[in-house]
Order: sequence, then structure tokens, then C-alpha cells
Amino acid sequence: MPKPRPPGRAGGLLRFLRNLLIVAALILLVVPPLWVAIYRFVPPPITILMVERSLQGKGLEHRWAPIGRISPAMTRAVIASEDARFCAHHGFDFNAIDKALRHNEARPGAVRGGSTISQQTAKNVFLWPDRSWVRKGLEAWFTVLIEAVWGKRRIMEVYLNTVEMGPGLYGVEAASQRYFHTGARGLTPAQASRLAAILPSPLKWKARDPGPYVRRRTGRIDARSGTVERGGLAACVLG
Repeated sequence: MPKPRPPGRAGGLLRFLRNLLIVAALILLVVPPLWVAIYRFVPPPITILMVERSLQGKGLEHRWAPIGRISPAMTRAVIASEDARFCAHHGFDFNAIDKALRHNEARPGAVRGGSTISQQTAKNVFLWPDRSWVRKGLEAWFTVLIEAVWGKRRIMEVYLNTVEMGPGLYGVEAASQRYFHTGARGLTPAQASRLAAILPSPLKWKARDPGPYVRRRTGRIDARSGTVERGGLAACVLG
């Protein structure tokens, strides 16, 4: 009988790729849920963005404050500014995404994002600042996980504690102390609106001595915050 032929290079390569895909799938199915489960109870100590900005020489100032020690005005302000349907959606606001896509198609020089607070939190905590499809895909997966495992109140708590609010500055507690010399618990509605106003571009816009655009934006957010409060749009966080 003829001896069996040894597997060729093509067969070995296919097996290697198959095994590689299996390992990658297992990592995606096991590591992210475990990571999310840990951060359900443990404050995220640092993020990739914090490390990157620190290496760029911008420093690192970050103080954690539980949601119960953050002024409710801050929650209302970021919902008014960043994600009016935060309590209504399950991580993705497809209407906002569609509007952003149509806006960006019409005005490619003024790109607008359609990410929810949940998506921003997933990116801020677990991923890197990039616009690649790989990162967006991972962002979607982490968004699904934090919505399922954390819930809205924890998502808001982590968001308010990790969001970039100036060069080397992260979280509402650190920003409140730097800009207004008060803890996050003592923020007034006007101060909360000012902090929310700089979130789209915290390295460019200033909460202290703001320019005309930030002042106008602050006024709009302050007015919308009243709508958020009257309409119960922050009830999933504030009860």
C-alpha cells in the first residue's frame, strides 16, 4: 500500500489560520465579559487614552467619585449635551447615527459623531482613540456588554469618572476641583453645563475663561438640562 503523503505547506497554513481564529474567538468571547464584570464593581484605574496623553507630556490627574457624590446637575447636563435618549436606548441610538451619517456626507469637513454615552464609555474605558473599523467593532461589542452587565447608573458613573475634561484631566471630580475649586458634589447647574459644554473637544475648549462659543453652548445645555429634569430623561440614573 502506498504511504500517506505528509501534509503540504498549504494544509499546515490552513490549520494554523483555523487555530488562530479559534483562539481569537475564544479571547473575544471570554476576556471582554470578564473585564466588564470586574469593572462592574471595581473603578477602572487607568485607560489607554490616559497613558497616551501622559506619554505626550499632558500629565495625568484623575480622581474617582461615586455617582452619589456627583451633583445630579452633572448627569442632567451630559444627557442634555451628549445623549438625550440615554435612558431610552439599549446602547445605540440609530436615529442619531443616521443623522450623523447624513450630516457628514453633506459636510465632510465638519465631522459629527453619533455615539451614545454608552458607546463613549466603552471606548474610553476599554479601547484606544482611533476611527478604524476594528475599534468600532470592538466598541459595539463592549457597548452590548456594559449595557447588559452594568446598567445605566453604572455606565453613567464610569463615564463621569473617566471622560477627558482637559489636558491630562479626567473625570468630573478632578475637573470640578481644577476649574471651580469644589468637589463634584457641589457643582451648580451652570458649572455642570460648562463642563458638559467642553466635552466634544476638551483639549481645545476651556471651562475656565471660556470663549463666546463655549458660553453660548453652555447656555443651550443649561436650558436643555431643565427639559431633561422636567421630562424625567435622567430617571434611569437619578431615580
